[in-house]
Amino acid sequence: MSFDIQHDQEARRFEIIVEGNHCLLDYTVADGVTSCVMTITHTEVPTEVGGRGIASALVQAAMDAARERGWKVIPACSYADVWLRRHPTDQDLRA
Repeated sequence: MSFDIQHDQEARRFEIIVEGNHCLLDYTVADGVTSCVMTITHTEVPTEVGGRGIASALVQAAMDAARERGWKVIPACSYADVWLRRHPTDQDLRA
């Protein structure tokens, strides 16, 4: 299933409204020695719309944005950490 995820760069957030429920992924960005580092700090999908792959789509959108910008990623959020472990093609993004 595909989702129309919005990236609010100013708020450092990926988000989507599903059936009136606000789903989101928050992150921070810091300048590293050789590149910027995105730290995924939080993902949230209300139980009313859980189990549809929304959190996975949010993390994938964050990974795609990091790759596009040449950033590394620290998955501080436990969901993002497990997601990254399950997606070996994105391991090169791990900081």
